[in-house]
Amino acid sequence: MANLNIPLSVLNLAPVREGGDQKQAIDDLVDLAQATEEMGYERYWIAEHHNTPTLVSSATSMLIKHTLENTNSIRVGSGGVMLPNHSPLIVAEQFGTMETLYPNRVDLGLGRAPGTDQLTASAIRRSNHDAVHDFPSDIKDLLQYFGPEDQQGYVKAFPGVGKDIPLYILGSSTDSARLAANLGLPYAFAAHFAPHQMDAAIDLYRRNFQPSEYLSEPYMMICLNVIAAETDEEAKFEKTTLDQFFLNVVRGTSNPLSHPNEDVLSQFRDAELQMVHNMSKTSLIGSPETIKEQLTQFQSRYDIDELMAVTYIYDRDKQKRSYQILKDIVDGKV
Repeated sequence: MANLNIPLSVLNLAPVREGGDQKQAIDDLVDLAQATEEMGYERYWIAEHHNTPTLVSSATSMLIKHTLENTNSIRVGSGGVMLPNHSPLIVAEQFGTMETLYPNRVDLGLGRAPGTDQLTASAIRRSNHDAVHDFPSDIKDLLQYFGPEDQQGYVKAFPGVGKDIPLYILGSSTDSARLAANLGLPYAFAAHFAPHQMDAAIDLYRRNFQPSEYLSEPYMMICLNVIAAETDEEAKFEKTTLDQFFLNVVRGTSNPLSHPNEDVLSQFRDAELQMVHNMSKTSLIGSPETIKEQLTQFQSRYDIDELMAVTYIYDRDKQKRSYQILKDIVDGKV
């Protein structure tokens, strides 16, 4: 019997909607956090992207602080901090400060990619072009900065020491799965845009997991696109917003989050349609009954510990309704 009674969380890239602006995107980010907190979601993570005019999640730690300030109980964190862009000490000080202000509510998800193109990555961290290769050692530095006083070196993070902020390894490949397993840390796989290595990554992480002082057993999180609506037809219509979002990725364009439009699919070239399908093929899309069946099949196969949902729906109320439907399914109300 598949276990559907699992924690649910949210990922948000803070997209600018068509007809809106950057301030509205930030307001929408907070509004959704407040709504999903009331629904009973476990955590709310904000991504890091740079040089993308239609995503306002560049100063991730500032958005996390802003969201913490405007919510009461939901855990808020990074999905993730792209560590090659940052000094581990600065990250520890920033997140240690937030943990001081909002105790037991801060998560730190860490990614290996820069979250942008190479020219922008160079502008972000100009002095260290090999930072991506420092990812494992940077994580160990962070674990030390958040550890007890007697394990610190000369350089310490204030605030940060003794905060024990939970770290999560993010990834879309078996490399990140192996690292999370070796370090004994929870692992979050990005199946919402790169599902092709999901099976291999889950298997590798679980087989190679080494218990640590942070985690005794593997903890597997999967991020999926979720578009739930009252009917399958409505969900498929709303999915055309997601299709247009991924077409931006394929074409390298920066259009805002668009209204759903079935006619736009006819403008895709065959190769583009295939790439968009490959990016979104592991998704939960449909009516409450359909989503329940999809999630049951998914859990029967993977038995994950937590599901993180990212929902690209243009209409804000329908987006919230999608998250409510998913929560109702997990709570056994569907």
